[in-house]
Amino acid sequence: MAAPPPTEPPVPPGRCRPSLLAVEPLLFLATVSLGLQGPLATQYLWDRLGAEHGYSDRNSTDSAGCGNGNATADPLRQEVEALVSHWNLYINLGGFFVSLFSVTLFGPWSDSVGRRPALILPAAGMALQTAIYLLVMYLELHVAFFLLGRVLSSLTGDYSLILASCFSYVADTSERRARTFRVAILEACLGTAGMVASIGGGQWRKAQGYINPFWLAFAASLAAALYAAFFLRESVKQKKAAKLFTLSHYKAVYRLYTAPEHLSSRWKLALYSLAFFLIVTVHFGAKDLYVLYELGFPLCWASDLIGYGSAASYLAYLSSLVGLRLLQLCLEDTWVAEIGLISNIAGLVVISLATTTALMFTGYGILFLSMAATPVIRSKLSKLVSEMEQGALFASVACVQGLCSLVATGVFNSLYPATLHFMRGFPFLFGAIILLIPAAILGWIQIWDSKHNYNNFQDASLSP
Repeated sequence: MAAPPPTEPPVPPGRCRPSLLAVEPLLFLATVSLGLQGPLATQYLWDRLGAEHGYSDRNSTDSAGCGNGNATADPLRQEVEALVSHWNLYINLGGFFVSLFSVTLFGPWSDSVGRRPALILPAAGMALQTAIYLLVMYLELHVAFFLLGRVLSSLTGDYSLILASCFSYVADTSERRARTFRVAILEACLGTAGMVASIGGGQWRKAQGYINPFWLAFAASLAAALYAAFFLRESVKQKKAAKLFTLSHYKAVYRLYTAPEHLSSRWKLALYSLAFFLIVTVHFGAKDLYVLYELGFPLCWASDLIGYGSAASYLAYLSSLVGLRLLQLCLEDTWVAEIGLISNIAGLVVISLATTTALMFTGYGILFLSMAATPVIRSKLSKLVSEMEQGALFASVACVQGLCSLVATGVFNSLYPATLHFMRGFPFLFGAIILLIPAAILGWIQIWDSKHNYNNFQDASLSP
């Protein structure tokens, strides 16, 4: 007779238990906040630094200079582009080094104390970061305070911890056979929220400036923290008290890769993590440069077009979800991921050659399956560890993702100003070439697994 499922501990008298078992609204709110801040912060840096260097009237310059070939050789414009690119690099570097330690601390900790604390803290940290950005704009403080806001947010885990905790939550509450699609639904929330934020942010900024959109970003982050605190049900069934500041949390992440149950799990974890690292690095690197690429000659987009472009890039999350579901009916998950990588490579190649608005949006359209690979990899990683290691696993994935941000900003934001003089779209072409490596890794693991399973089947059939 099967054992009854474990029951949740009784609710203390006078206290109501949260009744919602859906983490998607929280991720939606956090992504709306991030989606509003990302492109608008880059544009604010452009306008602010441009004004400080005598290049403040961007719109009139666009209309006068972007239509001719001399605009690409404007040294002042290139100087402003390089400055914005470098400040993006500094801000992302500061965020990475701090969140590297906080995420690996809070992630394994959530395996014991529950996911909700690891969702409340980073959402509140994002609200604090947005509040500092607002102070910079109201008081016209130095743009270095953007870096301060990012560091303070990273102390509480930043957006990376929200992602790690949300994916751990889904792993806690989903069956193995349906996990890939559940992860894809969670990633589709990223696209929906990002699309809403991009369209709204671009139009709103054009109509009223930067202040009001950042107030919405602050409200969204605060609402995410309140949702986790008062409405979200805990997904960890057997919670227990655990110290926060202890090295055992870091050791839990280390043990995932050095002492797994099976030897094959060790190298699969490493190879899947490498493939994930390369894919997300290219994704982050390209995303960091889209706004700068669209601002510059010969595209010279205004805020509304930049918003539509960001929305088009986020739309790939939704189209990838639909494509993943349809392709799963006839293909293994790995081959769905391979098709997604082909879509990503082709789209980046077209964008690297884009000289008109139509061609740029064509590149965005070809990326329609580009986000199908990451949910497959997250799901496969989740299935390689036990239920009590999901927080540690996704904390390590968040560290890999943080490293992606570091490498992407270091490589792509340095490569972009260095290649402006001969090919503005070269970083996108470079990213397309890099994506050939994870495509080879995923294909090799799938072929190895197929041969291994076939040999095991033969051995079982020949045994008496």
